Amino acid sequence: MIIGIKIFKNQIHKDNRGHFREIYKKKSLKSKELIFDCMSVSKKNVIRGLHIQVQNPQAKFLTVIKGKIFDVALDLRKNSKTFGKYFSIELSANNYSSIYIPEGFAHGFYTLDKENIIFYSCSNYRKKDNEVGILWNDKSININWPTKNPVISKKDNNNISFKEYCKKYIT
Repeated sequence: MIIGIKIFKNQIHKDNRGHFREIYKKKSLKSKELIFDCMSVSKKNVIRGLHIQVQNPQAKFLTVIKGKIFDVALDLRKNSKTFGKYFSIELSANNYSSIYIPEGFAHGFYTLDKENIIFYSCSNYRKKDNEVGILWNDKSININWPTKNPVISKKDNNNISFKEYCKKYIT
């Protein structure tokens, strides 16, 4: 485990009508206030990321509403003992888990089901001009993705290498 990342097994209440799931409780997470909510919908075999906001870093609290993903957080905190290391976990609508990723991490995920709905809250607003992407298949990071041929956006295909990121943003 990487210091700062937290996994939450959400409380769920089931009955004959369905279920009710508690996802986030402020008292469970002593962090910056989460002010910006996003939702991502993706088909199977899609990789999104690895993204980071470099000037206005974001902490993220993420949960899967529908489907299943392979979630990745890459530590880019320059004074961290785990700088350049990644943490991965499978999150799904069926395992009722959520992840908290603190500021200073690049984040990405790979979708494993036909339809995947991911909901996340962030501690800062997204600014397109502040977003940097690191290549999902950078050999120096060596993420063990569960695919070799994902669907990737043109933007993410043009992400920079980890080495380029370090040269430009880690001083």
